[in-house]
Parts: sequence; structure tokens; C-alpha cells
Amino acid sequence: LIVEFTIGGLSGVTHAVAPSDTQQTDTYYIVAHFHYVIFGGGVLGLFAGIYYWWPKIFGKMLNETWGRWNFWVMIVGMNLAFGPMHIVGLQGQPRRMYVWTENRAGEGFFNLGFWNLVSTIGAFILGVGALLFLFNIFASRNNPPAPIDPWDARSLEWITESPPKEHNFDRIPAVNSLDEFFHRKYEDVGEGDQHDYRRVATGAEVIANEEAHADAHIHMPSPSYWPIVLAFSVPVLAYGVIYSSL
Repeated sequence: LIVEFTIGGLSGVTHAVAPSDTQQTDTYYIVAHFHYVIFGGGVLGLFAGIYYWWPKIFGKMLNETWGRWNFWVMIVGMNLAFGPMHIVGLQGQPRRMYVWTENRAGEGFFNLGFWNLVSTIGAFILGVGALLFLFNIFASRNNPPAPIDPWDARSLEWITESPPKEHNFDRIPAVNSLDEFFHRKYEDVGEGDQHDYRRVATGAEVIANEEAHADAHIHMPSPSYWPIVLAFSVPVLAYGVIYSSL
């Protein structure tokens, strides 16, 4: 994620130079830069978050082997799809075009048709990577329950069972540090500025201690369909903001 996002960021630095920016504007170079930032920094992070919080949401782990295949196929597909766009963009191919006259396509390494073909192949590989993710979800549906603390996590959402109860916490956890869950499991026995963390409890023990001091009479409101009705009203409100008259 960091590497791909950095590539997108470095390609964006070239836009700070006026002559270079003028040449690159509205070419495939912009498309390459944009997708390395958005896909490399956003979509890959989204997939990482899904894999990380899947056991918290559904109480089951996704298959690690299929997850590795999902990752590498998407990485290869992404770089094959968007990497060549830097080359055709610097050659002057405008964005939103996929055809080019033969006499302007160039020769050898800079042939636009060749690099457009590579991008197309990369896009299909990227699609296969997305299908692997969906297959992983399907193949993992009957997996055994996930461990209570599968990642040796640090943050508050893991101080409850997985998937969480409707009210999330049996008792609102008292927060005394930035990584509260971590510091309940580990004690710093280092001296001075040196940190040396020693495990004093497991995640299961921390959660069990929370539940032991929980309020047994937690009242929750009954399920309601009104939030769905409210959600449907958002497009209507947006339409009213965009258009002054019907």
C-alpha cells in the first residue's frame, strides 16, 4: 500500500513543474497518477481493512492462502493496468481514448498499441483478483469461529466478543492510554526511556474480566425500519439541493 501510494505521489510531483504539467494534462499520465493514488492508497487499504475486521464483524477468519493469492494477483494486475499508462501518457496519448492511428502509434518500446494491450491484460488480471476475494468469502463461510484476539490487537473495538453484541460493550471500558487493549495485555517493565513489554494477560482474559464486571440489565431499543426510510430520503434531499425546480 505504501509503495503503490508513494509511486502515485511521486508521479504527482512532476505536475509542480509547469512545462511538464502542460504536457501531461489530459493524457493517460494523469490517469496513471490518479489510480496509483486512489487504488494504491485507498482500495488496497480498504481490502486490508476488510481482512483485518472480518473476524470482528462476522466471527470467522477469511482463508489466509486465498488471501495471499488475492493480494498478489491484485498487485500484479494493478501495476500492469496502470503502470504502462505513464508511458503512453508521456507519448501524448489523450485520456479517454483507447485507439490510435497506426502512423502515430510509435515503434518498438514506445508503441502505444503494445502498452495499451498490456494495460488491458492487467485490467483483466485485476478483475480476477477481485473474484478471488469473492471466492474467499464463499469458501470461508463454514470456517470455525475466529480466535477472540486473532491479531493481538491494540484498539478498543477488540475489548468485546466477535461479532459484537448489539450494545457493543457489556461495560463501557475505561480508557487510560492510547492503545488501551494492548496495555491491558502487556506491562512495560523497561527502565527509563527503554520499553520492554511483558505479557500479563491474554485478550480472552481481558474480555472475561470486562464481562465479569458488566451490567446485567442493559436496555436496548426495539429494531426499527425507520433508519431505512431515512436513508431513502437522502437522494431526495440531494436532488433538491442540485436542482432548484422540478
